[in-house]
Amino acid sequence: MLHTLTTPLRAVMTRVIAAWVQPRLIEPPPGDLGIVPELPVVYILPRTAWSDARLLGALTSRYALPAADRPWRLAGRKFPGSLALPRPRGRRRGARNPPPFQALIERLEADPALEVQLVPVSIFWGRAPGKRFGFWRMVAADTWQLTGRLRRALSVLVNRRNVEVHFGAPLRLRQLCDGRDPALTNRKAARLLRVHFRRTRTRVLGPDLSHRRTLIEGVASSPEVGRVIDALAGEGRQARPRLERRARRYGHEIASNMTYPVLRFMDGLLRRLWNRLYDGVDVRGLEAIKPLAEDHTLVYVPCHRSHVDYLLLSYVLYQEGLMPPHIAAGRNLDMPLIGPLLRRGGAFFLRRSFRDNRLYAAVFNEYLHRLIARGHPLEYFMEGGRSRSGRMLPARPGMLVMTLRSFLRSHAAGQTQPLAFVPVYIGYERVIEGSSYQRELRGGKKRKETPLSLLRVLGKLRQPFGRVTVNVGEPLAVADYLDETLGRGWRRCAEERPAWLGELVPRLGETLCRRINAAAALNPVNLIALVLLATPHHAIEERLMERQLALLAALQRRLPGSERPSLPEGTPAEWIAHALALGMIQRREQPLGDILLADADQSSRLGWYRNNVLHLLALAGLTAFAFRHQPRRQLDELEALLAPGWPILARELMVAPPPVLREALAATLDTLVELELVTPDGDDAWQRPDDRLEAGESLDLLGRVMQPSLERGYLLLTVLINAGPGRLTAEALAGHSRLLAERLALLSGLDSPEFFDARLFDRLVESLALEGWLWRDPEGLLVFDDRLREAARRAHRLFDPALRHRLQLITLRGD
Repeated sequence: MLHTLTTPLRAVMTRVIAAWVQPRLIEPPPGDLGIVPELPVVYILPRTAWSDARLLGALTSRYALPAADRPWRLAGRKFPGSLALPRPRGRRRGARNPPPFQALIERLEADPALEVQLVPVSIFWGRAPGKRFGFWRMVAADTWQLTGRLRRALSVLVNRRNVEVHFGAPLRLRQLCDGRDPALTNRKAARLLRVHFRRTRTRVLGPDLSHRRTLIEGVASSPEVGRVIDALAGEGRQARPRLERRARRYGHEIASNMTYPVLRFMDGLLRRLWNRLYDGVDVRGLEAIKPLAEDHTLVYVPCHRSHVDYLLLSYVLYQEGLMPPHIAAGRNLDMPLIGPLLRRGGAFFLRRSFRDNRLYAAVFNEYLHRLIARGHPLEYFMEGGRSRSGRMLPARPGMLVMTLRSFLRSHAAGQTQPLAFVPVYIGYERVIEGSSYQRELRGGKKRKETPLSLLRVLGKLRQPFGRVTVNVGEPLAVADYLDETLGRGWRRCAEERPAWLGELVPRLGETLCRRINAAAALNPVNLIALVLLATPHHAIEERLMERQLALLAALQRRLPGSERPSLPEGTPAEWIAHALALGMIQRREQPLGDILLADADQSSRLGWYRNNVLHLLALAGLTAFAFRHQPRRQLDELEALLAPGWPILARELMVAPPPVLREALAATLDTLVELELVTPDGDDAWQRPDDRLEAGESLDLLGRVMQPSLERGYLLLTVLINAGPGRLTAEALAGHSRLLAERLALLSGLDSPEFFDARLFDRLVESLALEGWLWRDPEGLLVFDDRLREAARRAHRLFDPALRHRLQLITLRGD
């Protein structure tokens, strides 16, 4: 009688739930589950929850999946379409009701022809990590604790649009049957499913959040901080109670206070902001990260191009069903109104420098270690600040050192939670801070962030900013990287600061920077910047622009400049129209054909977008430049010409040099032949096509992409060689070369402050030293020998006589 009443009630409530609830995310899409329709299916829920069962029944009906709310027959016996793992029972820890699969297993053991698919399903109503949030604790049902009926009912009412459904891969029950006792197989199946559900909850909800006050108290009273307090008190600087109070004050200054209400508020706010500000956000490569999030501590290391980066990545991760990270933010952002909101969204604040403040350093290190040890995802920007030039900046060692030290400390303590860095490339078609970047490159002071500056940004919301791309690069597992770099000996290391750490961190930073660049995204704006800025006067026929854009896209498809690049959708004509709509270029109508051009301000801004992706065309552009004034090149000659400078150029552009340059050059030349830019001329020789002027024009435009980098190197080497060994310091060489580059830009009529960015010349000098071309004497002066003179003489042959003459005049007059 009861069954007769409850069956129609369940059907009615399933329809009510289907009409009321609109899931925000279903992952993977129902069509991609890989369910074999001919085999029986049982959906497995992690707990007994009436609302979960009704929603699952509604979803299987909506997406034409095997029904979850109707029984099916196996070997003459009825089985339900969905089951739930039992709750713990009794007071004895770990005691549970028996798992519900034994009857199924017995049927399979009796008939070898039968098979059943188990499909685990995790349903999250609200996605709140375990923490007390007052009223929100009542309605955010998906904490780490089990919930009551009243709380679940409130959650269903409130979270109708904030539900996530995560399906697991179908599990064949027969694969678990190995002829042993069915009761043992029953427990084995339940154990595997519980592991799956725990990993899914970890990926979606993150670890349980401790109360902020408890966390700060634990940091301030930790043995590591206590040792620093004892040392400072022993030096007689301050009394111990005062130092303890200061440690707690530092903890409150640093620690985040991530709260679910703010995460949910920020999700809604940012969704509206992105819809108003951008035409869309394209996300690629995140699927490979989701399995890692189940059992790794993830450290996201994105490139830093805009203040929007902070918000954008957290929004993307939340939307894609991953826990937003705790974000390391500069203390300058801890301003009234903005700071508290960012702190509750997961930001923790650090000072720009705390090398001379041992107590602050100890508190910050301990706080960071506790986040990492507990498995909280982190995010920080290795570059230290936003890139004003658009290039990937060298990684600063601070946060990397602290992260590795925390990993080594956990490893020495026997904690086995693995750690992985996740490089992320964020590409914009138009960045909000474009004007301020150009002003700062010209020597203007950086404006202090204030709430008033935010209001100025809000005034730009009506302007078009195009699309944004978030590309996730190849993750780097720290343990595997240490094995590969150091061998397995590091695993026996019990030190938190081993001697090899100082040498390893710069290599790790460079590896991560290269992986970020390897995920770079080509978009209409940076493609147009690559072409337009390669013209002498930043003007080009629209017809030629379309042809060159098509060439760059074809080149990238045939010979990708990195492992994970992406191209925009659409045609070159549509890309041009998009850039015009964004105000990045202008069109001048002309009877013989329209002209595309950029004024001084637009040209200066376009340089930023070109530098985002310049590395993708580095080797192809360098090869094309070699044909600028020499119509025929042999492979041996080309290798000898480019080999000395290629590692330095690759380091400037943050790309991984090919294992064998000769093979990479041969592949590049073959691609240029396919694109009809060069033609074969005998064995291991190529030449410009004499009978095709358009091909020569396209080859020249491709080569000019790399001309600014080559000119900077030419100026610096000429200054160094003219001065002679033992005459200049690194600072004097970089400074004088920068002034010459500025003079060259002004005399050429180009308003391009990024061309003479001081950091580029500092890095050039550093790269020459690392490659062994120069070194410092005891007095700090730069010394070199005839090898550098010979390499410079060969490199100078890349330039045509007119360009070489102009650069020599600039250098001589500068001297």
